[in-house]
Amino acid sequence: MKKLLILISTVLFAFNLDAQENFSIIINTENEPVAAGKFEPTWESLSQYQVPEWYRNAKFGIWAHWGPQCQPGQGDWYARSMYNEGSHAYKWHVANYGHPSKFGFKDVINEWEADKWDPEQLVKLYKRAGAQYFFAMANHHDNLDMWNSKYQEWNTVRVGPKKNILAGWSKAAKNNGLPFGLSVHAAHAWSWMEVAQRSDKNGEMAGVPYDGKLTKKDGKGTWWEGLDPQELYAQNHPFSEGSSEDINRIHSQWNWGNGVAMPSQEYCEKFYNRTIDLINQFKPDLLYFDDTALPLYPISDAGLKIAAHFYNSNIAKHKGNLEAVLLGKILTPEQKKCLVWDVERGAPDKIQAEPWQTCTCIGEWHYKHSIYENNRYKSARTVILSLIDVVSKNGNMLLSIPIRGDGTIDDKEMAVLEGIAEWMDINKESIFDTRPWKVFGEGPAADAANPINAQGFNEGRIKFTAKDIRFNQNGNVIYVTVMGEPTENIHVKNLNNQIKIKKIELLGSKEKVEWNQTSEALEIKKPASVPNTIATVYKVTCPNKV
Repeated sequence: MKKLLILISTVLFAFNLDAQENFSIIINTENEPVAAGKFEPTWESLSQYQVPEWYRNAKFGIWAHWGPQCQPGQGDWYARSMYNEGSHAYKWHVANYGHPSKFGFKDVINEWEADKWDPEQLVKLYKRAGAQYFFAMANHHDNLDMWNSKYQEWNTVRVGPKKNILAGWSKAAKNNGLPFGLSVHAAHAWSWMEVAQRSDKNGEMAGVPYDGKLTKKDGKGTWWEGLDPQELYAQNHPFSEGSSEDINRIHSQWNWGNGVAMPSQEYCEKFYNRTIDLINQFKPDLLYFDDTALPLYPISDAGLKIAAHFYNSNIAKHKGNLEAVLLGKILTPEQKKCLVWDVERGAPDKIQAEPWQTCTCIGEWHYKHSIYENNRYKSARTVILSLIDVVSKNGNMLLSIPIRGDGTIDDKEMAVLEGIAEWMDINKESIFDTRPWKVFGEGPAADAANPINAQGFNEGRIKFTAKDIRFNQNGNVIYVTVMGEPTENIHVKNLNNQIKIKKIELLGSKEKVEWNQTSEALEIKKPASVPNTIATVYKVTCPNKV
């Protein structure tokens, strides 16, 4: 009976994974073949995936989410918002660059020089702050490739900085001994850049088209002569339903439905070829897709083929072992067995059976001057408390430190990184190499419901205090982290006298820890002083693993 149930379960699992694989766009892999190996481009085959131990041990990575949209210093989605008449970005663009019919996003790229960029110095700084892996952005929804791309003429070797950005990041990561990750966001340029097809509805420029429909022949005598803007904007198609009026409509169409204009075969194959070329050139350890599940899913098999290629080529690189990490958003329970679930700016409210990651940022994803000017960066305290919470629930954190267009970070960001490093210097053993304990925590924040909205976006809703405790474990050691500086004796209900304790230490302190267990709780006497006020970590050693 047990074998029959397992068989039925396996069949249902495969059916659930592959029921939607009736793709309208099948990718031709003649130019960039899928590497042969263990994995086939189906969900059923990808479900063989096992998250590598190195990634589960790493817990904390830092991300350079950096590209031409950082050049204006006006924050997220600038390449889209600058075409939204009346918006802050549009007004700023007109005042500083001119009207988007004459100076479009392609011209912003031309302004981007990255003249002060020192990848070695930055990655070294990130490692000092505790990063165990490093991510660079390969392209964004703006469709510019950050490497010498074989399939995208709009790349940073030909335009903008005239530098192979990813080669610089890759070398710096290798020099600092950090696994190298790449984030890929360009699958949605088709609909994301549709705003470049618009024109003003009001004022003296009403009805004058923005630059989204320009073609190669229009470039004669310009700086971009010989380049085709359609290779960047990909706008030789009608608007998606409602997008010509409502810039926010794209959110409901992100999963290639709800009236989105369907991408062409050529567009999908170009994205596939670019991404395979990226993998083959840089052989990343980690690959992140800013997509629901996989890119161009469920309308195309491009994402599944890329995933199979990534896994198989990584196995070949590691002589039979799979050490790759692939990340995607809004995954079904079945898909979470095929790749790592990424939660944007948030965290689930309980321990997850499968390893996962939160991606977050201390400011906006793209550099924004006003955040610096108004002191609105997340503090080191906010970052560390979030990291502790995430790790207690079987997660990792990927933290973005916004980079200015010139390739530098500012002094306030430096201060945040230094604050993270100071806490890590004392308490890193409570983060790295650990696993969740039987419960993730206790206290007011642990008891509060905090559901995820779509791909995440629930961070900051619950405030941690010293009355909140988080747990994790390494062998027979339980780390008990007080989310602040204790103001009174600490009561840990989950460590009552039913659990045998050998000794308790306060990380970073030589002070003797006074403690007592009752049937109600473990009571730890308030310390005379704490090594760091962000969070206080007790190392509880038991005779055996609990």
